[in-house]
Amino acid sequence: MPDPHERFTVLYDTYQPRVYAYAASRAGHQLAEEVVSETFLVAWRRLDDIPGHAELPWLFRVARNVLSDNLRQAVRREALQAELRTWTESAALDAGEQATARVAVLRALARMSDADKELLTLTTWHGLSAEEAAEVLGCTKAGFAGSRIAPVRRRPAGSGRP
Repeated sequence: MPDPHERFTVLYDTYQPRVYAYAASRAGHQLAEEVVSETFLVAWRRLDDIPGHAELPWLFRVARNVLSDNLRQAVRREALQAELRTWTESAALDAGEQATARVAVLRALARMSDADKELLTLTTWHGLSAEEAAEVLGCTKAGFAGSRIAPVRRRPAGSGRP
């Protein structure tokens, strides 16, 4: 039985130009090198499976499968890129709407007194419960909810009243 390295070397030297020509005729010269490399990698791994009487057809079949795999990968990649473009465009629109809303909120906050801003941001931006916000302000939960936060929520932005 011949040495595997020797058999592979003979196989590569004998058929590499023809496998390259086959791949280039199907996918162009740029992709042909990659197809040849992958084809002979498979050939090395499956050297014992290569029929001695049909080496070239076996190599062409492997090259054809490599080309098919590359095509499927390209189609998947293109589909994913198209989906990502759609998501990006949608996110950009959403971000634009969110940015507009955020600007409106920031403008309203800018017109409020510091005390009113603190009351609203403790619960809305900082996520504190009414009880936690009352603790920060040094009052009861009832006092926070009734006498402090309710008037601020009813007051028009920019009135500046404490």
